Amino acid sequence: MLEKITPLILTYNERNNIDRTLQRLTWAKTIIVVDSYSNDETLEILHSYPQVQIFQRKFDTHAAQWNYGLEQVKSEWVISLDADYILTDQLITEIQALPVNNQINGYFARFKYCVFGKPLRGTILPPRQVLFRKKQAIYIDDGHTQLLQLTGESLILSGYIHHDDRKPLSRWLWAQDRYMIIEVKKLLETPVNELSVGDRIRKQKLFAPFIILFYCLILKGGVLDGWAGYYYAFQRMLAETLLSIRLIEYEKLCQNQTNQN
Repeated sequence: MLEKITPLILTYNERNNIDRTLQRLTWAKTIIVVDSYSNDETLEILHSYPQVQIFQRKFDTHAAQWNYGLEQVKSEWVISLDADYILTDQLITEIQALPVNNQINGYFARFKYCVFGKPLRGTILPPRQVLFRKKQAIYIDDGHTQLLQLTGESLILSGYIHHDDRKPLSRWLWAQDRYMIIEVKKLLETPVNELSVGDRIRKQKLFAPFIILFYCLILKGGVLDGWAGYYYAFQRMLAETLLSIRLIEYEKLCQNQTNQN
């Protein structure tokens, strides 16, 4: 099965992560990387792996970037990875042993979130469909991220991917602020009846930061992970706080425009 798979990765200034991701992909004959014109050492690291093919494209949306990457893939199967996704030995062995089944077009993988390299007991990250037949798939935008639309049946793998982002906090804050501007647009433009329960809570602005803190620390066992668990919980609470601030800001701007008219 591994011989039929091409890893597809998006990068932008991922010098802190990309080498550890590529070290787990030495089995791949070809690795496709779509880079959004990184200006750090990312490209130097990519060039050190002979099976990596680099395509540069100015970033507009995640879905457009992923779909462009799919166009470059020549194999039947794709495994799509963020630059901070680390495949575990268990998952690689499981994929290698997958039977040939023409009825199955995709596989979901579960995640273990890592803080400073330490896997946590729990995470808010849902399983993601990372392994799929290229011809049956297309990406669509969903808020600040993307969704894979895949025809046919899918299964879930038992192995895990480690989400191990080691970029500095300043970069995380920069990215989260950009993401939350897009999330505000999604929350305000989507009819309420089409929003998930979680998004309806987020739209209320007040409760989401405290709910996510409780969820990460208590329901997901973050308190048992020590400072790594607190770090993750505070990080997620801060992200939801940024979203609430952006929602308030947008509403006030709309009110001011209405009053001026």
